[in-house]
This record gives sequence, structure tokens and C-alpha cells, in this order.
Amino acid sequence: MDDVGNVIICKPASSGKAHCRPLVLQGHMDMVPQANAGRRHDFTRDPITTRIEGEWVMADGTTLGADNGIGVAAMLAVLEADDLPHGPLEALFTCTEETGMDGAFGLQPGVLQAEILINTDSEEEGTLCIGCAGGANVDSQFLFQGERLEGDWSGFRLSVTGLKGGHSGVDIHRGRGNAIALLFRILQQGADQHGLRICAIDAGNMRNAIPREAFAELMVPFSQVDAFTDSVTRWQPLLAGELSEVEPGLIVGLEPRPEAASTWLGATTQEHLIHAIRACPHGVLRMSERMPDLVESSNNLAIVQTEESRILVRNLVRSSVDTARDDICGRLRSLFHLAEAATEVNGEYPGWQPEPDSKILALVQRSYQALFQKPAEVGAMHAGLECGIIGATYPGMEMISFGPTIRFPHSPDERVHIPSVKRFWLLLTRVLAEIGER
Repeated sequence: MDDVGNVIICKPASSGKAHCRPLVLQGHMDMVPQANAGRRHDFTRDPITTRIEGEWVMADGTTLGADNGIGVAAMLAVLEADDLPHGPLEALFTCTEETGMDGAFGLQPGVLQAEILINTDSEEEGTLCIGCAGGANVDSQFLFQGERLEGDWSGFRLSVTGLKGGHSGVDIHRGRGNAIALLFRILQQGADQHGLRICAIDAGNMRNAIPREAFAELMVPFSQVDAFTDSVTRWQPLLAGELSEVEPGLIVGLEPRPEAASTWLGATTQEHLIHAIRACPHGVLRMSERMPDLVESSNNLAIVQTEESRILVRNLVRSSVDTARDDICGRLRSLFHLAEAATEVNGEYPGWQPEPDSKILALVQRSYQALFQKPAEVGAMHAGLECGIIGATYPGMEMISFGPTIRFPHSPDERVHIPSVKRFWLLLTRVLAEIGER
């Protein structure tokens, strides 16, 4: 184990294969913890409850952890097996990929001896990934002093729930609803027309997951309660109509709060917050001109939370073009600067630039064709793989990523396709056997 928590395991070559090029298998140990509303699950203690539906494995109301658990399981199986032909092997299990790629960033030069890296974190069996987006975090902070309530007010809890969410890279192009953006549409109208005041916000919980749920504790003047309640009721069919094809489970909820908070945001802070969130971009910002159907740049408006005397807003910017990533981060800084929020850009990581002429890609293509009598597709993904970061530390290392089919990662709908796991394993073990001499 290294200083940041990565685990590296070495396995000698099998008989007669010591002369082959050394290779490292790589995957990350952590998962995204997401649970449906009402599903009580302590991800630090409770096991994931799984079930099988047809050809798919999924969890019971939580994320499954197939991202990247299936890849890690395959690596462990390779290490354990005594009947697989392979050259000198290393297995790199990286830590905290989902919360900042700290393991990949912390990997030191000289630790790995391999010349080739196979990343096991791809999620479309039959597609060989040779490139990915880079990313950066944009964190904004509004400071405020809570103002005491005066006059006759009624407390409410406004909620937007039932959305699909998903991976902020893999699923960002699917047009799914963002619970934060929808919540603030309602809040803006409520503030403008009914004088509501925000007491607290709890919206989104993972930077790399599209927000599925958003909640606001608020106060409404007693004289406006009926009108406000009626207006919220009208939002349900309106939003359901807009998103009927992608968000059939969307629910706009409003619950009375007899024991409401004793303070609310100052009027200026509330106005700045609402306008900033309403103006903040979410979703696809540009498609790639080099690779059709590939998202080049996007932003995930991921988290808005009040914490005592501050409001935190967290965005995750992705782009396969580093200068475009930096431009989007600059635009977000300008937006929140105008709203008088302090903003910091951090956690930048590079994209992984494709090398279509690499020897490892040619080998994996030949192996796939031989196994399944059809060509594999070759492409890149908008999600952030660790390959770009590791490649910066180990320049010249050949890299490729492939894995089984996983749907809806980073959400409780996550599932892995059972037949694709077998094909992934057959391809992985054949490639290990086919790696040749230096």
C-alpha cells in the first residue's frame, strides 16, 4: 500500500512467459453511495442487497457498486488463478476515484514497472475505450447571517424527488432532469409571486452524480399560503409534461412544517442564490467535432447545501479539451462572482488523448474478433477515467480500457449485464495470454 491508500499487488509470470512485456491491470476500489428516498442504508456498514432480473444484476434500492466492483473482481480473479497464461503482472487498485481521483493523483513515479495498462472501468462491452474527458471542480460559497423571523408565517418543506439521476459523465447527454435546477425554478416563482423565504437547502449529495433529489425548508407569509400551495400543485403536471419521456417518476412535494426554522436567509443572499442557480449551466455544453455522438464538454450542477452560516454550491466540469474545461470553469467563476459568492477551482485532471495506432489496441481488436467473430468498436468516453492522470505520471505507457456492460451507474438503477461479464472475462484473459515480448 502506498502513502495515499492505493494497493499494488505483483504476480510473477506464468511458466514460459517471463520474457513478455509487463502489464498492469487497474481499477478503483470505491463506489458512489446512492439510495432511494425512504431506503435506509448505511454504506459504511450494511451489505449491498442484490437481485437478478432476467440477464441483469441490480441492487435493492441502492447503487450496486458494479462501477468498479466488476473490474476489481476480475483483477482479483486473475491474481488468484493458477491456470492462466500471462507475463509479469501488476494489479493497481486505486482509492477514492469517485471523490477526486486522489489515488491516481497520488501514485508516484517508479512504483509500477509495467509497459502496458488495462483499465477495467469501462461500461459498454464490445467497445474499446482509448480516450476520456478531463475535469475540474468549481466550488462556490455564499456567506450569510440568518435573519430572525417576524410576522405571521407558515413553514413548508418543498421537494423534488423520483428522478433517475445517473453518472454525470456517462448519462449527461440523456436529457434527464436535474433536481436542483427544477427545485430552484419553483423557488424563484414562489419568491417572486408569494414572498417565500428560504431557511435551508439540501440538494444533491455527490459531485459526479446527476442530482436525483432536492429539498428546501422555507417560510411563506400566512396570507399567501393558499396561493402558494396552489402554484406548487401546478408544477407537478407542468414538469411531468416537460420530462415525461425521461423522468416518469418525478414528484413535486410540499409538506407543512409546524416546527419550522427560526431564521432564514437574508433577502439579498436569497436573491443572489436563486439567480445564480437559475443561470448556472447544467448538461451538455458542446459535442465533439472529431468523434460523432461523443460529448466534448459538460457541467454537472451537483450540490447546493446550507451549513450554518454558508451555502455551498458544487459543480463538476468535464471536457476532453483541457482549454475548454478551463474556459467553462472561468465562466462559472464569473457567474458566481457576480452573485457575490467566493469561488475556487480545484481538482483539475487531464483528459486521456487517444492513440489509435497503439500496439495494445491492435492486439485487443484481434483478440475480440477471434473470440466473437465480429469487430469491437473503438471510441472514447465523456466520463473521467484515471488513465489520463496515470499517463501523465508514466509517459509512454500504452493504455486501453474495456469492461462489461453497466447501465445507470451512480444511481439506484445501476445494473450489470451478466452475459457481458463472461465476454469481458474471456477477452481479458485472452489478451493476457497474447501479450508478447518486449
